[in-house]
Amino acid sequence: MKQDFWLQRWKDKQIGFHQTDGHPLLHEHWPQLSLVPAARVLVPLCGKSQDMHWLAGRGHHVTGIEFSAVAAREFFDEAGLAYRRERVGAFDCYIGGRITIRVGDIFDLPRSDLARFEGFYDRAALIALPEDLRHAYVDHLMGGLRRGATGLLITFGYDPSLMDGPPFNVDDEDVGELYGRYAHVDLLAERRGLPESDHLRDRGLTATRDGIYLIVRR
Repeated sequence: MKQDFWLQRWKDKQIGFHQTDGHPLLHEHWPQLSLVPAARVLVPLCGKSQDMHWLAGRGHHVTGIEFSAVAAREFFDEAGLAYRRERVGAFDCYIGGRITIRVGDIFDLPRSDLARFEGFYDRAALIALPEDLRHAYVDHLMGGLRRGATGLLITFGYDPSLMDGPPFNVDDEDVGELYGRYAHVDLLAERRGLPESDHLRDRGLTATRDGIYLIVRR
């Protein structure tokens, strides 16, 4: 999945993946990470996720990584939050309060920066990537995070014969293969049901599964 694809989606407002109220599974399962309030939390491929406000509200210092400057601007503007912009390495950074959105490619995030984070939250990154990029993404992320860093991963599953991604089908076996080399992986819960969004039903999905995993870097 090329960067241009996502930039065009934001330009055309084709963002059916965006959840205006955030993800309820984050609120339910985040406490199991036992992170201190001041922990630094990474949110890959963050879009303009409302989950970042929730995480910042817990006292965390949140850094999102996002291709689209449109998403970064809208995140702050829609919340009425003042922000400043700074150039840091390969990234154009939007900074307001406890939240920073780095606009750029996560593969350009140095390992020295990744090592600063105590936690991470992935609701939209892994499932947005085709199989070849999923491996590269996990290698980059987990290869840079410090030992003991802990994260919450939410996946999305369905019958892949019914629909082509994104979002892509990711199951337990995929998660174990991708993360097991680097981390302890525990399935905390799963949620099954019909697609909640009209655009997914229109694409042919009849049933979906959310998997919620605790990932602890070894």
